[in-house]
Amino acid sequence: MTVIASIVEGDGEVAALPILLRRVGVWQSPDKNFNVLPPIRVRRDRFLNRDDEFRRMLLLAAAKCGESGWILVLLDADDDCPSELGAQVLERAHGIVPHRRVSVVLAKREYEAWFLASAESLHGHRGFVFDFPQHFDAERPRDAKGWLGERMASGTYRETTDQPAFSALMDLQQTIEGSRSFRKLCSEWSKQMVL
Repeated sequence: MTVIASIVEGDGEVAALPILLRRVGVWQSPDKNFNVLPPIRVRRDRFLNRDDEFRRMLLLAAAKCGESGWILVLLDADDDCPSELGAQVLERAHGIVPHRRVSVVLAKREYEAWFLASAESLHGHRGFVFDFPQHFDAERPRDAKGWLGERMASGTYRETTDQPAFSALMDLQQTIEGSRSFRKLCSEWSKQMVL
């Protein structure tokens, strides 16, 4: 069994990522056994910019997942290039836990961009109304949370409740087709589950 310890930056991801990873697991690796632990929440800037904090969180994740576990670092890229920053974070992580399997995934802009990529499948759920034009670039908007909020009947997107709910509802195939950063998550899943 693969034990997965993740490091995330938001309260919404603490609840949402385990839901999403379990769905990806059933979808991509139905024959594999895995255990998704509750994520470790960090503050992105402190985690990335303070070596002591970075080290402490990676060692905690390594202790939680054990020798044969997998550490997944999932952060929002914001305005950074996901592949460049991801490679830097991965290199730093390997310097601290060289004996562990580590993946770094940066959601292009933010986790909620994955909901934009699967917006059609979320139409009518939790008051969300899908009204995006065809060929909408889900990873382009800077404020995906704001875009979602503007299209919610309540006028507000609530990260701690809507993010887990949408993670449970989103069409994974639509998301993988509309988001390079989600494809990266799925690619890392497949790579780690082969081991």
